[in-house]
Amino acid sequence: MKKVNVLGKYDIAIGERLIERAGMAIKRVCKGKKCTVVSDSNVAPLYAEKVLDSLRQAGFEPSLFVFDAGEKSKNLHTVTQMLNFFAQQELTRSDFAVALGGGVVGDLTGFAAAIYLRGIQFVQIPTTLLAQIDSSVGGKTGCDLESGKNLVGAFHHPALVLIDTGALSTLPDEYMRDGMGELIKYGAIKSPEIFEILEKETCFARLDELIHKCVCIKAEIVEKDFTEQGERALLNFGHTVGHAIEKLENFGGISHGSAVAIGMCVITRAAERVELCHKGNAARIEAVCKKYGLPTEYDASAEEIANAALNDKKRNGNILKMVLIRKIGDSYICPVDCDKFDRFLEGNVKA
Repeated sequence: MKKVNVLGKYDIAIGERLIERAGMAIKRVCKGKKCTVVSDSNVAPLYAEKVLDSLRQAGFEPSLFVFDAGEKSKNLHTVTQMLNFFAQQELTRSDFAVALGGGVVGDLTGFAAAIYLRGIQFVQIPTTLLAQIDSSVGGKTGCDLESGKNLVGAFHHPALVLIDTGALSTLPDEYMRDGMGELIKYGAIKSPEIFEILEKETCFARLDELIHKCVCIKAEIVEKDFTEQGERALLNFGHTVGHAIEKLENFGGISHGSAVAIGMCVITRAAERVELCHKGNAARIEAVCKKYGLPTEYDASAEEIANAALNDKKRNGNILKMVLIRKIGDSYICPVDCDKFDRFLEGNVKA
């Protein structure tokens, strides 16, 4: 088992069979008696009983809250249902929640924990590749509004993150592809080594190693910029366009990882056209996305994408903070006027 510490506040444990041993690991950091395990309709049938049994054996009194799987549940209605359930279970400030599932489960549970009784502890047990390498790490929590993705939320550290790599063996292919979008992102923004592994090998034999590398990268960035005032924004490479596409699809027609893959390709092609990125990098990103079954194009105009991005959370006034790369592994933030973003995407104007 490998461990990564974040800000001296919590550990991220990476290994196999951590789900079965979750109770004792949690007991070392959570002192309350009651807890609620939050999961979705896909993950709960696979792992909920194992986690509940482990918590009981560790002396806790767990309850289970399950909601319908999918991005469409990532809204304030689900958060309200969760908060009411916490109250019905009489959770107190010394008690905690456990997020068991993918990114949607983790974001919603963390947000509910952040605002219930003005803050209780929560533990992340991510079961998807995307959640293990990205959303479970760093303390970002929240939900979507009709106006855009992740527009409501709070920064709230988990007490512990348990990354059970064995859980990936039960993932359907589409969920593995979804996680690959974020894995490619890490290589593109910070690690030529990761990117080259993805290009030259079939990476699934080295997933444990790659998960650890990604977690270390994110932990380092979060330590420098927890509330995303600067460098942490680099983790949003591909996300401004990706979130716009998810909005255009009403948060249901395309997965997050696929939208991010398209976003990385779209933004890098545009940057190359106006000489803000070295030639050839867009082709490398497109090729590695295609290798892992991810899309690289989206049938919408630059104007439609730009309009959908106007509520992006990285916008300051009339300025949108784009994340670009100069080359693989070398990323930077490039501000652009919102009214020029569509022309930038078309390659007709520099930021």
